[in-house]
Order: sequence, then C-alpha cells, then structure tokens
Amino acid sequence: MAFLGILCLILVTTLLAGHFSRKIGVPAVIGQLLVGIVLGPAILGWIQPSSFIHDFSEIGVILLMFMAGLESDIGLLRRYLRPGIWVALVGIVFPLSLVTLVSLWFHFSLLLAVFMGVIFTATSVSISVEVLRELKLLDSKEGTTILAAAVVDDVLSVVILSVFVSLSGENTGSNTPSLLVGFAEQILYFIGIYFVVKWIAPFLMHLSQRFLLGSAVTIMSLVICLSMAYLADLIGLSAVVGSFFAGIAVGQTPYKAEIDHNVEPIGYAIFIPVFFVSIGLEMDFKGMSSALWFIVALTIVAILTKLIGGGLGARIAGFDLASSYTVGAGMVSRGEMALIIAQIGYQAKLIVPEYYSATIIVIVLTTLAAPFLLKHAAARQLAASK
Repeated sequence: MAFLGILCLILVTTLLAGHFSRKIGVPAVIGQLLVGIVLGPAILGWIQPSSFIHDFSEIGVILLMFMAGLESDIGLLRRYLRPGIWVALVGIVFPLSLVTLVSLWFHFSLLLAVFMGVIFTATSVSISVEVLRELKLLDSKEGTTILAAAVVDDVLSVVILSVFVSLSGENTGSNTPSLLVGFAEQILYFIGIYFVVKWIAPFLMHLSQRFLLGSAVTIMSLVICLSMAYLADLIGLSAVVGSFFAGIAVGQTPYKAEIDHNVEPIGYAIFIPVFFVSIGLEMDFKGMSSALWFIVALTIVAILTKLIGGGLGARIAGFDLASSYTVGAGMVSRGEMALIIAQIGYQAKLIVPEYYSATIIVIVLTTLAAPFLLKHAAARQLAASK
C-alpha cells in the first residue's frame, strides 16, 4: 500500500503549494508543478514516475478538460472556431520551422531536426485551462479561442506525427493504408460527436434519472466522459479531445449545474493534483550541463514561436494586441501532448538518449512558463480595457 503514502504526500504538498502560490499572487498550478520537480527525480527523489502516478494523472487531465467543456459556451465555440483555426495553423508553422532550424544549428540530422519541430507543434491547454479558470477568463472570447485552437492544434499535431512516423519508417508503403484508415476513423469520430451532443448525451442523461441512486446522473456523465476519451485515444487522438467534447455534450443538458457541482470535487480532491505533479516529475537535471546551451536556445524558441505564432493567428482573425497576446500565451504550454510525442520518437529511435532528457526539460520549462505569461497577458488586457 505504498502508493497511499505517495498519494497523501502529493495531496498535502500540492495543497500547501497552491495556498502559498495564491498568497504571493502566483497561479496555484505553478506551486503544484514545482512540487513535482522538488519531490521528484530532479531534486529529492522521494516520488518516482510510476504506473500509479501515470494512471491517476491521465484521469486528472481527462476530468480537467471535461470540466472545461462543461463550462464552455457552444455558441461561443462556433463563433470563435475561425480564429481558433488561424491560431492553430500559424502556431504550428512557426515552431515546426524554427525549432527545426535551431536543431540543425546544433548539428542534428535533418530527420531528427524535423521531428524536434513536430514535438513542439503540440499544445497542451490543460495548464492554461486551469489558469483561465482561476482568472475567470475561461468563457471569455480569448479563453474560447484558446480552447477552439487547442482542439484544431491537437488534431493537426496528430496528423503531422502520423505522416512523419509513416514517412520515416522503413516500410513506408505498408504504413499508408493504416494512415488512411486512421484519418477516416478520426473524421468519423468528429461526425459522431455531433450525434453525441445532439441526441446520445441528452438521452443517456435523461435515462440516468430512472436509476434509484442519488449519484446516477454524475455516474452517467463520467461514463460519457471516459468512454469518449477512450475512443479518442483508440483512434490516435488525444484522450482530452474526447473528454472536452463530452463536457460540451453534457453541458447542453439540464443537468449541467449538478454535474459540475459533483465532478469538480472528485477531480480537484485527488486526480488533478497528481496530474500537475506528474509533469514536474519528468524534470531530471542529469546530463543537463552538456546540453545546457541547447536547452536554453530551444526553450526560448519554443516559447516565442507559440507566443508569437498564436498571437499572430489571433491578429489575422481580427483580435486587438492585448487579446492576441493572451491567446498566444495560452498556447505556449506543451505539457502532456509534447511528452507523448517525444516518447513515441524515443521508442522509434528518432531521438538519441542524450537529447531525450534535454527535450523533456524544455517541454517542462515551457509548461512552467505558460501560467506566468498567461497571468501577465491577462493583467495587460485588463489594464488596456480600462
């Protein structure tokens, strides 16, 4: 039962870290991420990455994005889908091209350099969602655009990764059919989302009221959330895409307030703190000195390419400078999506071991930087609106 001790340690330390972070005016998520760095392999080594941490963190990010979907206004999402597409497209082109150039500068092979660019095309808005919730900006036009862009970004990143792995494999021809099947499955999945939002989720939520259990409505909402996340993962999309749309679907029913009231304590009491800590656990300073300049250069480029790329996309879509800065800041975090892509590359021997740790450090640094940038952008936007 050692995992119980680890869970208690995580919950106590994230509670204290979140409290003191807010007390000094820093987003609570920063303190929780730092807990993972301090208690993990990077410093104290008290907590190591494990299947227990991984599974709890997966549930945590799924619940976090489910709640983001639950609180999203579907009318606003439709309205800001076009800006979201611009933000995603420009925010992918910038890191893909410039990270590739930086990697070539450090004498990477062309294949590895391009793959480094692919890693940093990914955006993980789970951190940004938490900061936006804290700042009460999740349902603003900037928050809605960030969410819309994240979905588009996630789909495009998966497509780019699939194409790259297929083309870089030894049997390129044999991978083409599976690639086409994967695209077809993803298209069908998004078509299926329409039916879930329109008919399936309302029917299941109404059906849940017939069960003689007080928590039946909450259980049914979690069944919809977890099943859509599972199906998304099954066809090669991120599970958070499925949970986000599950939240939107359930949010259109009359049970939205009850579910939000019941699911939020489940997520924030156990699973979501473990998710934030798990990102900090990926940090490891071993071998950092030999790749220090690479880490510094790549971190700066990774942050600026998403910040400027996402912001430029928002400007093209007609946002003012303050709003564009907020949107760009919301797209900086790489988080779990980039970690997953990096791991795929490592297993496929696309990344050499000495640069894998450096890449993980850069991903974690961009994730740490995102809440600070987002809070600064939100303050600038508030000042500009007065």
